[in-house]
Amino acid sequence: MDLHYLTVILLGIVEGLTEFLPVSSTGHLILASELLGYDSATWAMFNVVIQLGAILAVVVLYWRTFWAVGMGLLRREPVSWRFLRNLLLAFMPAAIVGLALHDYVEMLLGAPKVVAWALIVGGVAILAVERMVKEQRFHGIADIPAIRALGVGLIQCISMIPGVSRSGATIMGALTLGVERRTAAEFSFFLAIPTMLGATTLELLKKGDQITSAAVGWDSIALGFIVAFFVALLVIKWFVGLVSKHGFTPFAWYRIVAGCAALIWLGMR
Repeated sequence: MDLHYLTVILLGIVEGLTEFLPVSSTGHLILASELLGYDSATWAMFNVVIQLGAILAVVVLYWRTFWAVGMGLLRREPVSWRFLRNLLLAFMPAAIVGLALHDYVEMLLGAPKVVAWALIVGGVAILAVERMVKEQRFHGIADIPAIRALGVGLIQCISMIPGVSRSGATIMGALTLGVERRTAAEFSFFLAIPTMLGATTLELLKKGDQITSAAVGWDSIALGFIVAFFVALLVIKWFVGLVSKHGFTPFAWYRIVAGCAALIWLGMR
């Protein structure tokens, strides 16, 4: 197989594997660009669009939940309105901060050492949260109080530092605010939809010239999208079952080991 398409498939797998795990998909794509030696600027549009493949996996897996919420909104059911309220409250801080700090975040995307250190620090933070959190009071997204949903959204803003992990920040933030593990993971999945759609739309508006040129090629973008979609389908199902039984500690140790290995490798270049 052509080396170009091998790279496309590999990046699609990386995106699908890491988008919803607390290990940072953006950080892994940045490190992959360093490891494989490809021009990250040329592949920027590719990396943006394939994220939508992973987001589509959430919609497909949880379509019954979205249908039930939609029907509930039409019937003015309080539970459905609280569900929507919490998603909007958690999304707002990232939307505001993302617009304000977009250029600064773009600058950090070219700093692989920032990713490596963020992986390590984030791993230590997950270990600390796992030890600290005991009480889990909220067992449904609609049950989360508005102020705590907003708190999850504020914590999500930390994930704009590449390597921190959007899912990691939101899940750990939810745990510290009293949300039980499975609900915290699913809240992170659902919150990814408006957050990533917003981020992708902003990128497409900022880089409109790349839409028509598509330096990597739309066939490659389509292939990466499909790979990310199917890998994310498998990962989401596996992830929810794993964290319900074993928690997030395995991901913390992975982050620490991966971050240390990245620092060593970057230092040897």
